[in-house]
Amino acid sequence: MTLNQQSAPVPVEGGGFRWLQLAMGIVCMAMIANLQYGWTLFVDPIDAKYHWGRAAIQFAFTIFVVTETWLVPVEAWFVDRYGPRVVIMFGAVMITLAWVLNSVASSLPVLYAAAVVAGIGAGSVYGTCVGNALKWFPDRRGLAAGATAAGFGAGAAITVVPIATMIASSGYQQAFLTFGIGQGVIVFVLALFLRPPSRAVAVNKKKLNLPQSKVDFMPSQVLRKPVFWLLYIVFVMVASGGLMTAAQIAPIAHDYKIASVPVSLLGFQMAALTFAISLDRIFDGFGRPFFGWVSDNIGRENTMFIAFGTAAVMLLTLATYGQNPVVFVLATAVYFAVFGEIYSLFPATCGDTFGSKFATTNAGMLYTAKGTASLLVPLASVAAATWGWQSVFVIAVALNATAALLAVFVIKPVRAAFIHGHQDAAATESSVQKAKIA
Repeated sequence: MTLNQQSAPVPVEGGGFRWLQLAMGIVCMAMIANLQYGWTLFVDPIDAKYHWGRAAIQFAFTIFVVTETWLVPVEAWFVDRYGPRVVIMFGAVMITLAWVLNSVASSLPVLYAAAVVAGIGAGSVYGTCVGNALKWFPDRRGLAAGATAAGFGAGAAITVVPIATMIASSGYQQAFLTFGIGQGVIVFVLALFLRPPSRAVAVNKKKLNLPQSKVDFMPSQVLRKPVFWLLYIVFVMVASGGLMTAAQIAPIAHDYKIASVPVSLLGFQMAALTFAISLDRIFDGFGRPFFGWVSDNIGRENTMFIAFGTAAVMLLTLATYGQNPVVFVLATAVYFAVFGEIYSLFPATCGDTFGSKFATTNAGMLYTAKGTASLLVPLASVAAATWGWQSVFVIAVALNATAALLAVFVIKPVRAAFIHGHQDAAATESSVQKAKIA
């Protein structure tokens, strides 16, 4: 097997500049957050107008997630070749067009077409921003990927109430049109200022106590590694429950008959559904950089075990006591706090395992696991209609608990052996080359 030459880390732009790049990426991510996390607010209004049924409408969500994730490796290839600016500008145009189409969609085919456009646009922005963060912060991959993903997780928090208010006062079509244009314009402007580091960023090994590959693996090589597919399977297991909950939280609250029940917490009072979605976005956004930072210090797999295990407990709580509005609000908030970390831990783990040079494309390939997981979202609606939401939650509990155990007992030793084995191979190859030159 031929391995690519190691990157030679050298000092590049000042530290402040890379933090500015990170900040702009976070804002871009916040602007595409509603395409996924604000969607649940539109499901019932669309159904009330056209009576297409929740399952048919939620299929648009699945199309969006599949398109957003499975095309990321293609979009990432353009990023690695042409830089982030042009790809994010393209994404800005697409996310605007998508919600404009949603605002006039009077048939399911148009709604599904808009979902494809939205997925292409969101994937262009998401994959580019996360990959750019991994390249700028090889020494803080967990924190950087987490902070970037936090924009996607928490970005919808500040717009949940305005969107819900506009839907109630002016209709969901106007909400699609207004927020679609606003979000797209902001992303387009920020794209003009984004760029990757001109050279590899140096890593201070004394401050970093994590196993990291010294070899840059090409995407074609990564796809042949069993450790990649192990990460992929665990990603699917955990992502399926979170996507189901994010897409179905409004229908779940309505079926539990608590959506409009007022809940008072910490001096705030609002309807249980609105409160839950707002807190979910805040906790999700906080959890991504927090667990990324934790993983930079205690290890990726140890952090996965803590997060996945906590997620299983919260889902079990929702299955058992979710019809209590206060429990519903708090349990979903904690659940999303530990769910969102997959979008920081898996990219960081991928970068650690397969190197920085092709980090955007490699992380993009792993990110397609989210699209695979999204295929289970419509099935959740069918299962809920047949056996109730408790059965859906119980399945998600089992998946998260299994993933937690796999993280520490399978992924951890397999990945360590992979990194150390290829580092030894690279060192041997380097010694042979030096001996030939001598």
